[in-house]
Amino acid sequence: MIFGIAAIMSVGIVDAYFVGELGPEPLAAISYAFPVGIALTSLGVGVMVGINSVVSRALGSGDRDLAQRRAAEGMVTAAAAGLLLTLLLITLQHPLFTLLGARGETLRLTDAYMLPYLAGFPFLLLSMGGNGVLRAQGAAKRSSTILLSMAAANWVLDPLLIDGIGVLPGYGIAGAAYASAASFLLAGLMSAALAALSELGIHLSLLSGPGLVKGARQIAAVGAPAALSNAINPIGLTVLTGLLSRFGNEAVAAFGVAGRLQSFAVVPLLAMSSSIGAIVGQNWGAGKPERSRRALVEAATFSLLYGLGVAVVLVSFREQAAGIFTDDPVVMDAIGLYLQVAAWGFWAYGVVIVVNGALNAIGRANIALALSALRVLAVMVPVAWLGGHVLGPGGIYAGELCANIIGAGLAYAIGRRILTTGDGPEPLGRASAHS
Repeated sequence: MIFGIAAIMSVGIVDAYFVGELGPEPLAAISYAFPVGIALTSLGVGVMVGINSVVSRALGSGDRDLAQRRAAEGMVTAAAAGLLLTLLLITLQHPLFTLLGARGETLRLTDAYMLPYLAGFPFLLLSMGGNGVLRAQGAAKRSSTILLSMAAANWVLDPLLIDGIGVLPGYGIAGAAYASAASFLLAGLMSAALAALSELGIHLSLLSGPGLVKGARQIAAVGAPAALSNAINPIGLTVLTGLLSRFGNEAVAAFGVAGRLQSFAVVPLLAMSSSIGAIVGQNWGAGKPERSRRALVEAATFSLLYGLGVAVVLVSFREQAAGIFTDDPVVMDAIGLYLQVAAWGFWAYGVVIVVNGALNAIGRANIALALSALRVLAVMVPVAWLGGHVLGPGGIYAGELCANIIGAGLAYAIGRRILTTGDGPEPLGRASAHS
């Protein structure tokens, strides 16, 4: 999963590199689009988490028939959710970015980027559905193959469609979105094919009207709060982007680039969060909560050690990291300031997402959602708002740092208690298949 997620995160780095060569305004435009894109992807992750949870618990309880039905229902649910979200965002994108502070040419460029990006989004959701089916079975290699292929397509298409080559014209910032849409299409088709060829398979013949509704409800019971939980952090980052907009396009551009650096730096933590679901879910379904608890403790320990190590590297080489994307000294200084403040909370962010992954796997996504909402809405946003008025951009970054550290302590304490006391829903065993 590290390789697959690293490949996906590298897409944002590659986008920022080539778009950054177009100038500060295009870079600011994708920086406005970045948190919205992350929020959309997070909603897709919620669908994947819901499928992973219900399928892995069914497998752990030994009910293969139920697992096959939930896998088929999950794929259909993912495709339908992708279409609905795309239609909604196409309608709302212009007023949304106006609200965030984009103006004039920056707003036009942001709109030009988002429309083709949204056209490919349903296929991204389809790929998330297939990934959920594969991860529930522990098929990490096949899941990573999808992610690697999607990233490779974007790597190749980005320079071709942004800058052009030969008779092929360059489309500027829209070219980055065309590359993303094409890679989403590839990933969706690959995901559906690999899920269909997996041990469980995708048996659409098992679908029925009442069964599909019931399956969608069980997936949504985990997936909906998990989607909101995953989307809350990008929503908080969107608010931070709006707070930074009063300091100019340079501050917004720096925050967007720094966010991509952060996303790449925490790849092993994201991989741990993605991997823990199948382990915790299958052991929970098999009635072995002590193994689920052990997985949580070891994953959180890894998050602490790795997160502090990567913070030391990023802070020490912040100027070199910023110089990859821009030669504007104002933007470089702003990126460096972000890393000096926020990087020390990356380990805590890892603990938060690992706990969320474990809680989602056992069907306690509502608690993960409450923790995420408390972290962002009660800590990140108010501290960033106050810090911005007192200390400027550094105070806004401090809001993210405080939210991560406080959120990690609370999430770990609650997550470990639940896995120790067994305070969770009944496993999805044979009884639930006939209820």
